[in-house]
Amino acid sequence: MTDKPRILIFTGPGKGKTTAALGMVLRASGHGLRSIIVQFLKSDKGSGETAALRHLPGVEFVRRGLGFVPKQPDDPQLAEHRRTAAEGLELAREAILSDIYDLVVLDEICGAVASGLLEEEKVIELLQRAPARLRLALTGRRAPAALIELADTVTEMHCVKHGLQQGRTAQQGVEF
Repeated sequence: MTDKPRILIFTGPGKGKTTAALGMVLRASGHGLRSIIVQFLKSDKGSGETAALRHLPGVEFVRRGLGFVPKQPDDPQLAEHRRTAAEGLELAREAILSDIYDLVVLDEICGAVASGLLEEEKVIELLQRAPARLRLALTGRRAPAALIELADTVTEMHCVKHGLQQGRTAQQGVEF
């Protein structure tokens, strides 16, 4: 046993980061463990994952995302994205320090940091305060090097081939 929490990161440009983290939630639920997913960036309320999560025992889901983040630094909507991401980080803080959960998933937090919605230092500080018994899964593209250094397991998803690039439309049960 170690005095640090288990921290896993699923990152990269390929498909499957959130799906991998939710697989951990499924596994944890099967063992009677309590999980919470705090989702940053995404705003889609019609995904199959969120519908299924309602049926898993011991699982909570909180969305704190507004969708696509504006690229222009002077875009007035950027402030609202930052405010919503900060709310998500505060919910994550409460969950991590509560001693209620066994697994905390911070979905798309890497992208929130990479997009400038959250300060990397604040995320690192929170992860360093996490109790040793906790499991944490972070997802999102462009995971910063400091988060990767802090994690004990990092998986980078790479797309070799994708149906959408070949003209296939997004399909229920595959893309959402």
